[in-house]
Amino acid sequence: MKLADVAESPHFQEHAALARQADVRPPAKAAQALAALAPEQLASHVENPGAPLPERLAAGGILALTGDPRIRSGSPATCFVPGGTVEIGLGADSVDTVVSDWEHVGVVRSWVDKETPAHTVVLQDFWIGRYPVTNEEYRNFLDDTGHESRPSTWYLGAYPYDRSNHPVAGVQPEDADAYAAWLSAHSGHPWRLPTEAEWEHSAKGQENREFPWGNTFELHAANTRETGIHTTSPVGAFPTGRSPYGAYDMGGNVEEYVADLYTPYPGGPYVADHLVETMGAYRVARGGSFSRFGDLTRTRRRHGAFPGPLYPVGFRLATSECLPA
Repeated sequence: MKLADVAESPHFQEHAALARQADVRPPAKAAQALAALAPEQLASHVENPGAPLPERLAAGGILALTGDPRIRSGSPATCFVPGGTVEIGLGADSVDTVVSDWEHVGVVRSWVDKETPAHTVVLQDFWIGRYPVTNEEYRNFLDDTGHESRPSTWYLGAYPYDRSNHPVAGVQPEDADAYAAWLSAHSGHPWRLPTEAEWEHSAKGQENREFPWGNTFELHAANTRETGIHTTSPVGAFPTGRSPYGAYDMGGNVEEYVADLYTPYPGGPYVADHLVETMGAYRVARGGSFSRFGDLTRTRRRHGAFPGPLYPVGFRLATSECLPA
């Protein structure tokens, strides 16, 4: 797809339908019951797949204001991912099926061609963040360093304290790199962004899942445009979408930068789509977001931060060294 075609595609529509109150706000009695819970109980409720989504969002909202015990400043929670020879990418014979499945939201063949061919990569053991980096964690970085660039989703640059446990979004790749370097120096532990292959393997596991949760798109497994929330959500609030290694929000909520610039896979085509037309070289982003359709939650989907409000990208961290007990 070229820039001239962007305006006609449903994939680039900025305004979504208004979220329905019943989809995002629990009944008054349920909200009152949540308010009486201890922080650890609220944290458990956020990630309870048996709890209704409005209650999970409300529990996370309370924790955003009172302090979320899952957010460990200076020592992010991680999931161990064993290394080995893993398959990355998509077989060329699957491209037509993917395009057909997602044509209704404007997906075109060239975007999926970027995922080809399937190939093997040797990975060492590593640990990936259980959650994407949150607004609270990013605020601590800004406060300590004086880093000037503010997330574009922070209205007038103000810290969104009521969304402290939502993923930070609207940063540039250089900001994410700077955060990882700061946390490494601040904590004495080496942190970095995951490579593209590490991210994909963390999301799909040895089973080569199509989505972090399985091989079929599930409406309630990820915060995407189909869900109807149309904004970020507390990390971990879509527990049925957890990846095989235990990482949350690898599908939906916010897209996530990886360490790599876009380049074709070995033997694959170079796709000069609207991202290349607009930016030339660009950092790959993975996982999809609240503002995009479910096709971007596919574990093999390669994307980027197209300029504009539809692509508020965040990030999660990785490390090659085990954290001290």
